[in-house]
Amino acid sequence: MIASGLCFVCVAVLVRWVGPRLPAAQSAFIRYLFGTLLLLPVFFQLARKEAQINAFGTMIGRGVAHALAVILWFFAMARIPMAEVTAIGYLTPVVITIAAAVFLGERLQARRLIAIAIGFVGVLVILRPGFQELSIGQLAQLGTTPLFAASFILTKKLTETDSNQVIIAMLSLVCTLTLLIPASLNWVSVQPTEWLLLLLTAVFATLGHFTLTSAYRCAPIATLQPMTYLQLVWATILGVALFSDTVDMFVILGGAILVLSTSYIAHRESQLAKKPLVDKPLVDKPPEL
Repeated sequence: MIASGLCFVCVAVLVRWVGPRLPAAQSAFIRYLFGTLLLLPVFFQLARKEAQINAFGTMIGRGVAHALAVILWFFAMARIPMAEVTAIGYLTPVVITIAAAVFLGERLQARRLIAIAIGFVGVLVILRPGFQELSIGQLAQLGTTPLFAASFILTKKLTETDSNQVIIAMLSLVCTLTLLIPASLNWVSVQPTEWLLLLLTAVFATLGHFTLTSAYRCAPIATLQPMTYLQLVWATILGVALFSDTVDMFVILGGAILVLSTSYIAHRESQLAKKPLVDKPLVDKPPEL
């Protein structure tokens, strides 16, 4: 999980370096095209029937949701500080908790509702609506929340039926095909440096997905949850060091509130998971990129 976090922070740095010159859909398409090429050995295994897909429909749905989320994430990353993107991303576990109650029938007890309310307070501290104008980058990052939540829930479900390699390969392929149309509608010329940066993005993102999926398979989600908060620390430090990002104390404060909220939800899930006849936990930060 720690390795996954480092990989995804590297992805964030590279995407920020590419910047807003390339349309978000095009950058995301190139990143996933390279990722699909890196995963060709898995597709050869599928063609030779040495591996198989057991939940094809779930993989399609997950890939489409993830592709749409990634477009918004690339757009936000090129326009607002890395720490802000990361902090707003901690809203996703809160949304996952609500989605689990609505779609999976999990119970929302009073303490969980309080934690969810605290999480929304954290988001309000970061965005400060009414005190500052919401930027398009902030709105884009907020838009990733339900899409990444859907991707996460489907990823967790897929680990019950399919191998890590097949899950990652199909995600890359479905995202590439989904992103092809919006990328082709507004294609601009790509500089050699940008090709290299997006290739490196694909390498780190693919490694991040492999380590993330392995973590989900090997350990309870509540155990993994606290490790995701290191990404806010790394994103803040790298944003200041590499891009001269301003350290917004409201972003740090709001991020800390979201961390507190999500930590409590994860703790409650861990306690409930020890009891019989209770659903497994579904709270964590979903895969990025």
